[in-house]
Amino acid sequence: MIYENYKPNATVLLNWTGQIDSIIRFHCSASSLILVTGILLMENPNTVGDDAGSDRPTIMVTNDDGIDAPGLQALVRVLVSTNQYRVLVCAPDSEKSAVSHSITWRHPLSAKRIDINGATAFAVSGTPADCTSLGISKALFSSVPDLVLSGINMGSNCGYHIVYSGTVAGAREAFFNGLPSVSISYDWVGGTSSINDFTLAAEACLPLISSILVEIKTKTFPQKCFLNVDLPTNVLNHKGYKLTKQGKSIVKMGWKRVSSDAQGAQMLSTMTMESNSVASNPDANSVSQEQLLFKREVKGGHVEEGKTDYCYLKQGYITVTPLGALSHADIDSQTFFKEWLPIVADRTSPSAL
Repeated sequence: MIYENYKPNATVLLNWTGQIDSIIRFHCSASSLILVTGILLMENPNTVGDDAGSDRPTIMVTNDDGIDAPGLQALVRVLVSTNQYRVLVCAPDSEKSAVSHSITWRHPLSAKRIDINGATAFAVSGTPADCTSLGISKALFSSVPDLVLSGINMGSNCGYHIVYSGTVAGAREAFFNGLPSVSISYDWVGGTSSINDFTLAAEACLPLISSILVEIKTKTFPQKCFLNVDLPTNVLNHKGYKLTKQGKSIVKMGWKRVSSDAQGAQMLSTMTMESNSVASNPDANSVSQEQLLFKREVKGGHVEEGKTDYCYLKQGYITVTPLGALSHADIDSQTFFKEWLPIVADRTSPSAL
């Protein structure tokens, strides 16, 4: 594969085994990407045709900010502009930030065809996990995507925020179903970032996306993980890709009693407070004693030091973090409970009573 004339240059520090053993410098342009991979075709008259006869790799895009969000729109626009991919979109019809991996269980979902130039797109009345599940199920589209992308999210998803994130859940759902996937987030900062930064972020991800598709074609992409990618605020001058691990960074949140939904500062999808809102204390007499109202508010943040996703992101790197779906406790906790549980069992045995 040949890359030339790509700006800014990106230094990639990763391989798919989790060992950093090579440095690859990309010099490419979106128009120079040449990719061919297999497409799984389905013959289902109830599904959308979505250009199923093409030999181009298929990418499905979802998100949690909603189908009209600038991050998703920029990502789709950049993918389409390469003319190298078939692009499908199956995304929530409204914002679903911080819904984590929730799914719709009892009610049917609606899917409405949406006009997005160069893509086959549907707005769905569900969560990001719902959208991915529907989009890869063969019920909506006539083919299964080669790769699922979730994003680009407005706001980073690092550390413990990965658990809250609907964006990450959109990629995780594909991983659950055996499909390669990537969640993508941009570290949006109010007053500094602009809508055009989403386009720059999407362009900066093209070498990563194309390389993943090469690994998919050759069946060498790892099946035991998916990737979480975060792009720095100053994405135009990023320092390159950096292989990282999930840290423990988190925004500390509290609750404030309010007298109405309009009162107090608003929590944004970036987990920051709206700057032009003025918080005020509620009048206790105006709050119904039968229904108390509370709003979240940011209390501060905890950021760990070390070689983790959030730390490298703030240093200006595009962080690439392999994730799984299992939640293993650390070895010290395992050791403690290995000794503790038999003691509890002995105390509750019939002979001890």
